[in-house]
Amino acid sequence: MTLGLVAALAGLALLDSTSIGTLFIPIWLMLTPGRLRLSRFGVYLGTITVFYFVVGVLIVLGASRVIDHLDGKVALWIQLVIGVFLFVISFRFDSKKKPDTGKWQDRINANGSAAAVAGIAVLAGVVELATMLPYLGAIGMMSAADLAPAQIGLLLAGYCLVMIVPAVLLLGGRLALRSRIEPFLNRISTWFAEKGASTTGWILGIAGFLVARDAIARLFFV
Repeated sequence: MTLGLVAALAGLALLDSTSIGTLFIPIWLMLTPGRLRLSRFGVYLGTITVFYFVVGVLIVLGASRVIDHLDGKVALWIQLVIGVFLFVISFRFDSKKKPDTGKWQDRINANGSAAAVAGIAVLAGVVELATMLPYLGAIGMMSAADLAPAQIGLLLAGYCLVMIVPAVLLLGGRLALRSRIEPFLNRISTWFAEKGASTTGWILGIAGFLVARDAIARLFFV
């Protein structure tokens, strides 16, 4: 395990922290009318964090079986292709296309129980499975790095925790400075409703660069 790998994974995790499930639904939970219920917030973040971790473990188990049958350089070339693919498709996201955020806000406002919030978290995770490309890139990097299972498990857990750090920091600001932070949260929510597709493109582009850079470094400079 190298410092460069850890830094790249941390960068990908921070990119993943800006998704609907890990940032914007938590923001909408903070903006729900009435008293902020920390239990709902904790259940939501805990559920989506565990969901991502379990999915990551299952994908790693499958990827490890594939990697075991490949030469190390072949695996890195595959990682490089994935990185370039992510970078290329990032240009296909239309900045004028607005994400449908209303349905998520309606679900949040209509459901108040812990079970319902946990269900929203799982649903958000399932919906994002098709777009969790930075996470898949990170898993590919871990699988190609010839790490021990315990190291991969530790990195996956750290990755999932880093993904929720921005939401937790915003929650701290919401609790300490409610009147000052709420306008800022509203601006973030509005900005995402207007620029969500463009943001996704940037995330995929940066993720592709990080994944490809790691593969190139290990193919030609290590």
